[in-house]
Amino acid sequence: MPSPATVLLLITIDLLLLLLFVERAELANGGGGGGSVVVGKVVECDYFEGSWVEDRIGYPLYNSSMCSFIEHEFNCLRNGRPDHSYLGYRWQPRHCSLTRFNGRDFLEKFRGKSIMFVGDSLSRNQWQSLTCLLYTSLTPPMSSYNQTRVGDVSTFTFKEYDVKVMLDRTVYLVDVVREEKGRILKLDSIEGGKIWSGIDMLIFNTWHWWNRRGISQPWDYIKVGDHYYRDMDRMVAFEKALNTWANWVDENINPSKTMVFFQGISPSHYNGTDWDEPGANSCIGQKEPLSGSKYPGALPPALTVLKKVLGKIQKPVTLLDVTNLSLLRKDGHPSIYGLTGMDCSHWCLAGVPDIWNEILYNIII
Repeated sequence: MPSPATVLLLITIDLLLLLLFVERAELANGGGGGGSVVVGKVVECDYFEGSWVEDRIGYPLYNSSMCSFIEHEFNCLRNGRPDHSYLGYRWQPRHCSLTRFNGRDFLEKFRGKSIMFVGDSLSRNQWQSLTCLLYTSLTPPMSSYNQTRVGDVSTFTFKEYDVKVMLDRTVYLVDVVREEKGRILKLDSIEGGKIWSGIDMLIFNTWHWWNRRGISQPWDYIKVGDHYYRDMDRMVAFEKALNTWANWVDENINPSKTMVFFQGISPSHYNGTDWDEPGANSCIGQKEPLSGSKYPGALPPALTVLKKVLGKIQKPVTLLDVTNLSLLRKDGHPSIYGLTGMDCSHWCLAGVPDIWNEILYNIII
């Protein structure tokens, strides 16, 4: 009969072998479901932490000339942009790799369903990216689609799959109404949200219009409760509106029916000092991303406000945290190859919003 010391030794060896087996099993399963292996442990992959890698073979994800419906302001090549270098980059997360966007798989997943982008022209940028990604995935691209617009809502329908990809142009998310006093931005009213009910996937966005002033500001007064204000701190107004939207989500969203995303804060590139290039006063002439994984300048303060509000929502909302990865793409804007003037806020298509949608695809598959 073995001694107690021998029994203890055998038990210890068995435990060590069991731990080794479990660790190897974790390593073997580390690539599934967006997971990644770090020091022998399976961790959830952060798709938004990484860097841009040159990839002239795999990217861009489509030829923009095949999508005649891309609006003029985003179609940089059609508008004469001479360099193509900005097209050949993919996003490489630090601890995993993105599954390449598969349009047919995406359409099959949403067969008979509806997707709606809600927000400003950055939502329109991402909406047009997704419609082109899906359209060009069909071989050959099918003519059996329908595009309509009723009021502020555009709908792109893929007939074979009965999938509707929609855009609701609602730049503040909350209501802007006309009263006797003039145009009123109502920070605690979201009647416009009635059309969002029943949608299978919602992707919200707002920020770029909050600092508009003068003739480009589409309101005369801000209203909170029964009080009217000529103006207020725009970041305070932004947070109040987001809280109204957050309450709408908690009161109206059924998570078993609807997935909810927030696009995040899409950055602009008008001041080269922000990315350690003091001589640049816009994005014109930029032909490559910033290297590395961290933007040298500060993140937009609006991102802090957004994350604060999202942290209080009871219903599940996923942040498409595109800010840092987009900050690294000073080369991705239309600059003078957009609609009019200098545009360092929107993005060329094909381009950066395709990666936003590729990450979205990786989250939902």
